[in-house]
Amino acid sequence: MEHRPTGGNAADNHVPTRQLPGHIAAALAGAGGATDSAGQPWAGRSLSGEDATIHNFEDDDGTPEAGYLAALAALEAGDGDEAAVVASLATARVFVPIIATLAEEGEGAGGLHSDKQADMALVTLKAPDGRTAMPVFTSAASLEAWHPEARPVAVYAARAALSAVAEGAELLVLDPGSAITFVVRRPAVWALAQQRDWTPSYADPELARNLGEAAVGFPAVRRVEIHRGGGVAAVTAEGRQLPGGGSGPELRVVLYLEDGLDAAGVQSIVSGLNNAWARNEIFAERVDSIEVKLQRAAQ
Repeated sequence: MEHRPTGGNAADNHVPTRQLPGHIAAALAGAGGATDSAGQPWAGRSLSGEDATIHNFEDDDGTPEAGYLAALAALEAGDGDEAAVVASLATARVFVPIIATLAEEGEGAGGLHSDKQADMALVTLKAPDGRTAMPVFTSAASLEAWHPEARPVAVYAARAALSAVAEGAELLVLDPGSAITFVVRRPAVWALAQQRDWTPSYADPELARNLGEAAVGFPAVRRVEIHRGGGVAAVTAEGRQLPGGGSGPELRVVLYLEDGLDAAGVQSIVSGLNNAWARNEIFAERVDSIEVKLQRAAQ
């Protein structure tokens, strides 16, 4: 079984609105104004031709950041992990695609209708599970190959994560349509936006303790273990699996149950634990989605 943690019923498939940390709220409050993140005015920009290339990164040639490529190569070789890939994004430049959209025709002075105006909009996607995702690209070339009409805006990945939070996107999808597409899940997106380190839930000892402590009230649960979930792996365009960057359930919780329980008893335990975990702040903040596996405790 699989679910995403919520602040209420653990069976819900959405994350309820949560109060943003102060520094995230302050950063978002400064977004969407008359200037970009570097304080340069938006007024007068056409976002076409030379203006569409790279803003705020004058010496940037549009190629992927070396640190990200190294972390991704280590992941492919089995020498790295997805936490290192996310860490490499902390100071990395990425490209956010924006596209022109036609605004509604307005009525001007004297009852005359004004021409339709072209607005610029961030691009969001729907993930297979229905969640909102924001595509970002590590190179200008990969963005152009994905959507030739999209305009690349260069930002630090932390700023892209802030934009994702503002847009209600739970996932950052790096280089969709490329040889390797790497998905940054909700807890990692929040960590990136807050510029703090991220530990995957399956490697989080504090989370493991919390899950175990929640099971104390269920005597039939003899032991709780956490492992990598079945959705941790990403699949390259060539069909190779990488040990990270996937979008499926990243956490597998194994419940070792005493023998002799009937189906109703098992369901009662799982339901009770789901509710207990959903009320746990650490669980809600650090777990994107889980799968629960039941095992018979050794006698």
